[in-house]
Amino acid sequence: MFDAVEPAKREPSTYEAMVRAFMTVEDRDSAMKVVNEALSRSYPAAVANKILELTTSNWTTVKQIRVVQVKHEVKARLTHSSSGAPGGEGPRTHTQVLANSVVASVLILLHAYKLPRERKSQGEQCWPRGSDVLVVGIVANYAAVAADTFSSELGILSSSPPRLLTSPTLRRVPPGTNGGVTATGLAAGLLGSFLIAATSVLLLPFCGPSPRLARLSFTGTASGYDNAGWDLQSKLSFVLGVTALGFCGSVLDSLLGGLLQASVTDTRTGRIIEGDGGKKVLVSGAGSMHQKQVAKVRRSHEEVEVVGAAARKGGQEGRRVESGWDVLSNNGVNLVMACTMSLAGMVAASWIWGLSRGEMLA
Repeated sequence: MFDAVEPAKREPSTYEAMVRAFMTVEDRDSAMKVVNEALSRSYPAAVANKILELTTSNWTTVKQIRVVQVKHEVKARLTHSSSGAPGGEGPRTHTQVLANSVVASVLILLHAYKLPRERKSQGEQCWPRGSDVLVVGIVANYAAVAADTFSSELGILSSSPPRLLTSPTLRRVPPGTNGGVTATGLAAGLLGSFLIAATSVLLLPFCGPSPRLARLSFTGTASGYDNAGWDLQSKLSFVLGVTALGFCGSVLDSLLGGLLQASVTDTRTGRIIEGDGGKKVLVSGAGSMHQKQVAKVRRSHEEVEVVGAAARKGGQEGRRVESGWDVLSNNGVNLVMACTMSLAGMVAASWIWGLSRGEMLA
């Protein structure tokens, strides 16, 4: 008798594998293995996965990444958790990971869909200059979220108090305030963005200069280039451009957070209360402070203490709004920022490469 043969198991699609990985985000090794196997099927999406690992590893295992480990220890003394747990917002959740990476994930899937057609028309196993702006959008996303992560994780260690970016007077605010920036945080954000840009140049399969590529027309036009290959100067320009995009993303995140995300403080300690999992922090009682009270808070740090004492007597259970409108959660701010910077990167690349709107979407 013949031995029974088990039916071949269907390999999961790229999307399914990515979803499974994110759902098991607490197990870093197995999650990254699944993501790597899925993305390696679609060159050069595997490169994006390497960047993804560098960027998201600090979300999955707090104890393994130095920048988060340092911040975790310091935040226990600088901020409160909305759940009442000591210090900080607690462990990262899959929602926070998706808020930072879902835009790039969609762009990776679109790039994987376009890749077979591009290979057929180009006959090249590399990325020519002046084609496929989706790659720029993917790298720009990771550069922006890395800059924001580095800025927030390391900026809180600054010895100087943060300044509220949305305040006309750049008033001082407690550490952890949405929209608060320090020189240390800005420098850390620039570093994080540069690391992603440099990593992408080292790993992405750029096409070198060649007469054949110079004669190719990928989108029906020459895109204004005499040579579709990447030389050293063009790679350096790519690094500078991506670094600038990532840094601007960090600043944009601070602006959005300062305007559209409410920063809630504990009136008894003056510390910022952080929402678990990037969620909104509820203000008990009548909700957020009256507009006149908010205006008073924004005048000076001394008035903050006065209004805080009044809030305690008013029965608001020790919470008040330090700054910002309660429109978006931290996850919402991150998602809007990541989407904006990815689109900005693709539009900028299309303009520099001379691509029309139709060529950009083709």
